[in-house]
Amino acid sequence: MNVTYQMLLDTLNMFAFLAVELTLLFLIISYLVGVMQLYIPPEKIQTILSSKHGKGYIIAGFLGAITPFCSCSTIPFLKGLLRANAGFGTMMVFLFASPLLNPIIIGLFAVTFGIDVTIFYFVMAMGVSIIAGYLLEKLGFEKYVRQKAYTQPEFTGCSTGCSNGVPINKWRKLWQTTWQDFVKVMPYLLGGIALGSMIYGFMPTEFIASIASNDNPFAIPVAAIIGIPLYIRAEAVIPLSAALAAKGMGLGAVMALIIGSAGASLTEVILLKSIFHNTMIAAFLTVILSMAIGSGLLYSVIF
Repeated sequence: MNVTYQMLLDTLNMFAFLAVELTLLFLIISYLVGVMQLYIPPEKIQTILSSKHGKGYIIAGFLGAITPFCSCSTIPFLKGLLRANAGFGTMMVFLFASPLLNPIIIGLFAVTFGIDVTIFYFVMAMGVSIIAGYLLEKLGFEKYVRQKAYTQPEFTGCSTGCSNGVPINKWRKLWQTTWQDFVKVMPYLLGGIALGSMIYGFMPTEFIASIASNDNPFAIPVAAIIGIPLYIRAEAVIPLSAALAAKGMGLGAVMALIIGSAGASLTEVILLKSIFHNTMIAAFLTVILSMAIGSGLLYSVIF
C-alpha cells in the first residue's frame, strides 16, 4: 500500500510540476517568438533558414543547439517558423536538434560522461538531424503539415485593431495570439502530461535497467522505445541515465535512452498533432528512434 501510495504521489507531483512548467514555458516562448517576429521580418527568417541553400540546414541545427528548449517547448518556436515561411527542411532540423543539443544537455553530458562521449553524441545528433531534415523535404513530407498551422489566430472584434471600440496595441495583440495558441493545444498538453506522469510514477528504474542490460541483445532498441513515452527534462535525463548505468544498464542502451527521451516525448507527440498529420508524426518518431538505436549501436562498437 505504501509503495502504491508513493507511486501515486510521484505521479501527481510530476503532473502538477509539468503542468505548471510547460504552461509557463509555452506562454513565455510563444510570446517571445511573437516579439521576435515583430522586429525580424518573416522574409529575413525565410532567407536565413531557406532550404534552397545548404548552409540553412547547418544554421538551423546550431540554432537548435543554442536554444535551451525541451522537446515540448520547441513546439511554439516551430509554429513561429511555420508562420514566417521558413524552409520545411531547415524547420525539421531545428525540431530534431533543439531538444537534443540544448546547452544544458551538452554541459551535463560533458560533466557526467566526459568530452569524448559528448563529442560523439553531438556529432550524431547534429548529423542525423541535418540529414533527416534534408531527406524529409526532398521526399515531399511538407504536404503533411496542417494548413491551419501556417495561419495566425483570428481575433474577435473589429479588424482595425480594437476590441469593443477600445484600441489594442501591438503587445496586447501579441498576447491574444499567444493565448489563443495555448488554448488550442491545452487539451493535447494536459493529456500528454497525464499519460507521461503515470508512466513516470509507476515504472520503476529497476525494471528499465533489468530489461536493458548488456545481456539482452535487444537492450538498445528497447531502451530507445522506452525513452519516448517518458517525459524527462534535460536536468534529469543525464543523472537518471548515470543511475541506470550504475544499476547494470549497458552504455549503448543508456545512449539510446537519452536520445529517445530527450528527442521526443509522448507529450510532444500529442502536441505535434495540432501541427502535423499522422504520417508526418510517424516520420518524426522514425527519425528519433533510428537516431537513438543507431547511436546506441555505434557507441557500443566504438567505446
